[in-house]
Amino acid sequence: MASEEELFASIDALLEEEPQLPPPAERARLREAAGITQARLATALKTTTQTVKNYENGRSEPKSPRLEAYQRLLNGWAAKYPAHSAHAAPVPAPLAAPQPQVPETAVPVQAAPEPPARPAVTSRRPAAKKTAKPAVDPRFPHGPLAVLDGDGSAYGVDGIVLDCPATTIPELVEWTLRESGLGAPKLNRYGKDSDPLIVLTAAAAVKLGLPERLEGHEQRRSLRLPEDHPVVKQVARAKWQLTQRGFGPWARIYRKAQGRERQCVQLAILSWDALDERSWPGVTEMEPADVARVLGVYAQRVITPRGSTAVSGLELMTALRPPTKPERDEETGNWVSAYNPGSLGTEPMDPAPPEATAEHPVVVNSGWTGGFLNEEAYQWVRDVDLLTDEECTLPFAVGLDLNTAFLAAAARLVVGLSAPDHFHTPKFNPKIPGSWLVDLSHIELDPRLPSPFTPDGSRPTEPAWYQTHTVAYAQELGYNVAPIEAYLRRETGAYLDPWHDRLKNAYVDTLADLGVTRDLDDRAFLAAMERHKQADPAMAAVLAAIKATVKGGVGKLRERPQGKSYKAGERWPALERPTWRPDIRAAVVSKARVNMHRKLNNMAKMTGLYPLAVLSDCVVYPSPGESPLDFLPYAASGKPQPGGFRLGPTPGLAKLEGVQSMLWAVDLMEQGLNPARHIKGGDAVLDEGE
Repeated sequence: MASEEELFASIDALLEEEPQLPPPAERARLREAAGITQARLATALKTTTQTVKNYENGRSEPKSPRLEAYQRLLNGWAAKYPAHSAHAAPVPAPLAAPQPQVPETAVPVQAAPEPPARPAVTSRRPAAKKTAKPAVDPRFPHGPLAVLDGDGSAYGVDGIVLDCPATTIPELVEWTLRESGLGAPKLNRYGKDSDPLIVLTAAAAVKLGLPERLEGHEQRRSLRLPEDHPVVKQVARAKWQLTQRGFGPWARIYRKAQGRERQCVQLAILSWDALDERSWPGVTEMEPADVARVLGVYAQRVITPRGSTAVSGLELMTALRPPTKPERDEETGNWVSAYNPGSLGTEPMDPAPPEATAEHPVVVNSGWTGGFLNEEAYQWVRDVDLLTDEECTLPFAVGLDLNTAFLAAAARLVVGLSAPDHFHTPKFNPKIPGSWLVDLSHIELDPRLPSPFTPDGSRPTEPAWYQTHTVAYAQELGYNVAPIEAYLRRETGAYLDPWHDRLKNAYVDTLADLGVTRDLDDRAFLAAMERHKQADPAMAAVLAAIKATVKGGVGKLRERPQGKSYKAGERWPALERPTWRPDIRAAVVSKARVNMHRKLNNMAKMTGLYPLAVLSDCVVYPSPGESPLDFLPYAASGKPQPGGFRLGPTPGLAKLEGVQSMLWAVDLMEQGLNPARHIKGGDAVLDEGE
């Protein structure tokens, strides 16, 4: 039996514990029963209205001494306004049963601890339009991001405007995490919520102590503040940290997660060229509210930006296929972090030597001289001597562009998930992803078409390394393939499927916002595409960013070393990512090029038409008229013939890229230049986002 001393000790221990508050919903009920507004309660507790909202929706909990004051008030209200009977006692929070330790990836983000009192966060939200909106996560009532201007106005999605009192970067970080209500829910049940993004205008940057421009001699994207800059010191003094890339155009400021709480804010500085003009055309010049609209739509349809569109494309892959999931250990009963099937896992994986680049350690350290995969997009021009008189007398050269060809190639694309294994003289299997050493030089195809096996369209002259799709296409064309050796992967999966699905929906939905819908016939589609950029410049910028996300994300799978100080054979930072996977990039590019050749081949069979040039996803044909309708194959019913190029707004279908005279095209071809590069009228340079 316990002694009196032991009993008193245990009672004292209970008294020393922090007071228990009623559940969040009960707190709101008691306040409403007392007829007190959240704003009035905030004034009494010397905090903000947003903080009271956080208490009542479970986003945060008060700390002493506010905790004791709040509990006293709730106890008083509970005595006056019992939930069920006149004698009901104040409702304490249920004592929490011990919970298993769940890895961070599996739990929702909660707000960080209660901050010191601040000026109130108020929002100025216009009347909502009656359109279908995604459900608002109660933890992030103000959306994924805000654009902060110099007067303290923070412009969010759907026209909301928050008042931000911060005058320093640490204050801005505290406000963002504690009071702004910004952030976005995870895209996969095993993933992590997106950290809030604050975009700074030039005026806001200067107000917070940052230079208006970031000057230097390095590559623009690698510029950053020096470590002795006052703002960098401020951040360190406030016990916040910067990631390795420092305080540049895209800065991440964080503290180590405390239990389930992530503490991280992403900043983007507009006047430091955070938004590249090629990926975000015209956005830097827009008003803050319009910048917020562009980035907000992108965040809701794709992902909250975390850097360039290429970085965001890569982050989206991981967000949709998190590397780990929680799993209960059978022996201990504890929750542990386990591999999430279908993902790329948490550890980087070295490629097979032929999949690597010449400077990669697996090549340099092994002395590999066996050649490399050359799976790149087309850059091909037909030999001028192969033009017929009939073609040369046609008046026009018309360029067709395939919508997000790399994205179309990613659909249902099976890639390797495990490390490569080496095989000698294997039997070819088109279902196994990998790299095959095969001699395809015996295959003779029509010289008026590019070879499907090389990026420049020339016929192979010796054995070379090819990705599975390229070899499978040789087999599809009826030729025998006999691999000499191969690097293949035993574990496979359609890793990019969710990435494809999300970006396809984003692309199609954004085109529809610009008046280009799937129900249009071909003539109406061409007319809608001609005016879509003028329909809404903000949504046109979103569309450009989505396209850049596709190309850039694929390019990042084989990011090369940067900087003049790099020496071949050294590891570079990108190699430490599980998403550094040149074999997956090769699979996407190979499939896209094969898809293009299949259409070119079918067009020749159906119509007798041959292209003048191909550049990546753009092809130029001689034409009797200025429209694709003048040469694309249609059935008697008016429907497009299957197998050739078809017009439409979805990935893999075609749109008009540009029109020039046939004389112009032939002149370029005679100079050895590619008409597909210039058909738009400018210089549509091939850019794979690397």
